[in-house]
Amino acid sequence: MSDHAKRRAPFLDMDPALFTDFYQLTMLQAYWREDWNKTAEFSLFARRLPECRNYLLACGLEDCLTYLEELHFSEPALEYLRSLGHFSDDFLDWLKDYSFSGDVFAMPEGTAIFGGEPVLEITAPLAEAQLVETCLINRINAQTLAASKCSRVLTAAQGRAVVDFGLRRMHGTEAAVKAARAFYIAGVASTSNVMAGSAYGIPVSGTMAHSYIQAHEDEAQAFRRFAELYPETTLLVDTYNTLEGVRNVVRMAQELGPDFRVRAIRLDSGDLADLSIRARDILDAAGLEKVRIFASGNLDEYSISRLRRSGARIDGFGVGTLMGISADSPSLDFCYKLTSYDGKDQCKFSTGKETLPGAKQVFRVEEDGKYVRDILAGREESHPGRPLLVKVMENGKRIDTDAADMVAARERAREDLARLPESLLGLEQVEHPYPVEISESLSARLERLREKRGK
Repeated sequence: MSDHAKRRAPFLDMDPALFTDFYQLTMLQAYWREDWNKTAEFSLFARRLPECRNYLLACGLEDCLTYLEELHFSEPALEYLRSLGHFSDDFLDWLKDYSFSGDVFAMPEGTAIFGGEPVLEITAPLAEAQLVETCLINRINAQTLAASKCSRVLTAAQGRAVVDFGLRRMHGTEAAVKAARAFYIAGVASTSNVMAGSAYGIPVSGTMAHSYIQAHEDEAQAFRRFAELYPETTLLVDTYNTLEGVRNVVRMAQELGPDFRVRAIRLDSGDLADLSIRARDILDAAGLEKVRIFASGNLDEYSISRLRRSGARIDGFGVGTLMGISADSPSLDFCYKLTSYDGKDQCKFSTGKETLPGAKQVFRVEEDGKYVRDILAGREESHPGRPLLVKVMENGKRIDTDAADMVAARERAREDLARLPESLLGLEQVEHPYPVEISESLSARLERLREKRGK
């Protein structure tokens, strides 16, 4: 790495204005030069769901709003751009006063969403709306991906507690902290991530590592010492011989009598189903029915579902890497497209990437306590159902709404999942996806534009 790059590395973490693709800035200068900056509408949406997803949980709005409110170009940022030799001094002077002054409509965090539906829409002068594309996609994509994966893990757990253990193998510090927030919105009980706990008030929890056991003369001694300091702890029993580890817990309980307050044991390797059944028998035979069994070790929704079907006696799960990186579906097809400029509808007709014109609204229709279909329409239209896109920012300032509140989002996610058709909650792709209908009026606008463009 060059000396110049070394000097810049810490700075890049501190300047959100530079968290963008280079072509956003070159387009920005072109718009500025042409004085082409009338009002534009942009829509952020997932073109389609991954093959192994039947729904997504919207997440990331809070970070988007903070970014838009605080966006500006600092002097170091402007100096860096000047050093690239691509931007005129006049343009850089214009950037000194740059700020976002637009309006934002968005799906509240925790809302169940489907392919083609706008999660966030921007109304702003063209240059302002264009620059923010990269950061908005990044924040919505990463956190929606995390919340959606976690939701499936929780569904597989069937009410058993799930703890986020993903910190150490996440793709960077920021990703791990933001994912922990998304996991909490989806419904995890707690996280091992202390930084996320501090930042967002998420409950933190953890047990012990095998190294603590190994550092002591024997396993029983390690258990006693740890329980002296943390009486209501969870003890890791698989360092040497799992069932002998369980028996060591039983012996400690017999020694301590009424002073024994250990809450759980943790299984982290081996045949978790078989070991949990045998461990439960040992604990129950010793009168330790209240001691719970917690399991971890490369778990995800698929393995948890298999454990549950096999009759495993597990009360909670620590889920790390496979949830943290959304291993079975590590990306979503989010995009950000111009839908109108200067009051005129705009569309893209590229094969497989066609877009819909204008500002939009999504209406969710419910029957007998279950969602049955969504209607994607122009924002000015009225249809049966509940409108999902909420105005969350006006003239560059956020509106007082709970759309990005973490606690409200957690409850929203719980309620939305309870109202989804049962078939969508399975781990396999459904034969008949949730219906998203395009309104007649919006379809007609698309066809008029198609005729105009000769498509």
